[in-house]
Amino acid sequence: MIHPAAHPLAWLDERAAARTDAGLRRRLRPRGPSGADTPIDLAGNDYLGLSDDPRVVAGGIEALRVWGAGSTGSRLVTGSTTLHRDLETELAGFCGFTDALVFSSGYTANLGVVTALTGPGALIVSDAASHASLVDACRLSRARVVVVPHADPDAVAGVLAARTEERALVVTDTVGSADGDLAPLRALHRACRAHGAVLLADEAHGLGVRGPGGRGLLAETGLAGQDDVVGTVTLSKALGSQGGAVLGPAAVIAHLVDAARSFIFDTGLAPAATGSALAALRVLAAEPERAADVLRVAAVLATAAGAAVPVSAVVPVVLGEPGPALAAATACLARGVHVGCFRPPSVPPGTSRLRLTARAGLPEADLRRATSVLTEVLDGVRAGSAR
Repeated sequence: MIHPAAHPLAWLDERAAARTDAGLRRRLRPRGPSGADTPIDLAGNDYLGLSDDPRVVAGGIEALRVWGAGSTGSRLVTGSTTLHRDLETELAGFCGFTDALVFSSGYTANLGVVTALTGPGALIVSDAASHASLVDACRLSRARVVVVPHADPDAVAGVLAARTEERALVVTDTVGSADGDLAPLRALHRACRAHGAVLLADEAHGLGVRGPGGRGLLAETGLAGQDDVVGTVTLSKALGSQGGAVLGPAAVIAHLVDAARSFIFDTGLAPAATGSALAALRVLAAEPERAADVLRVAAVLATAAGAAVPVSAVVPVVLGEPGPALAAATACLARGVHVGCFRPPSVPPGTSRLRLTARAGLPEADLRRATSVLTEVLDGVRAGSAR
């Protein structure tokens, strides 16, 4: 007979203590409004600096006035507006796809498309470094899932060649969220096409940064719009708003409306977020130079941090164990620079890191200050003392 503990949630205290000892405890640190005392942001994903752009804010305000504060229901009931459709049409056209479907987040977009395109009797081949949203989608799919080494098209081809399932889906991020590296999309697509599989690529960190005018890595590699390629994007990074979308052939989008549970049973994206994302997309289309500026800033940050030359907005500075990474992030913040600190389970054990994110339009004075702080702090950490 099992005798309950003093309290059924007493185990949470033990788990919290273990996390604290391992340097893995996380705490919310609400940021205040922008002002003179605001730290320089090298942690957020506002890659194009559009979250507070007056044109983007105005797009959200206008949508709020016209459509109200909320979508009022699922998009299949009352939650879909002409504004949603405008965003889908322009987003698909910008990225080079036939059609698009907007979800309430990039996370729900991945959940919806993976589960709707697979299911029992299907195979999913997932990159070992896939984002948590893709991992969770695989788990929910009830398909057979094979995880292959990161960025290994030969391993993907081997799994596809040996499969017995009629349908197969290969999933990957186009740009690694923690490493900032680029997926070998052309080789992955060749493997998919040779073995009758669909390639699903998440452009969360590619949109606005890679490709012609920021159209993404799928556009850069000539794969956007292929009839066996599906893309997903988030509207909360380069576009500075909220939400996500699936891009693909019209038949895929129609199927998602009928079968994607995270679309059918979720309230539609709020009008203000929809309007802001559409305004941001129009700014990007009119100002394609923003994408190149992201990479310029990333290169400057990488040089100051002693990191490899970046190929995206993400600059990883691997420090090993959680303690040094947390100490470095804390020291940077104390000096007025906010950097990301990634520890397990966000990254594999032994690879805790600072995650620096570049932003187009970062004032040169802020960039100089940030590089000075990074050099000072990281020199100290690497010498064994984060002062």
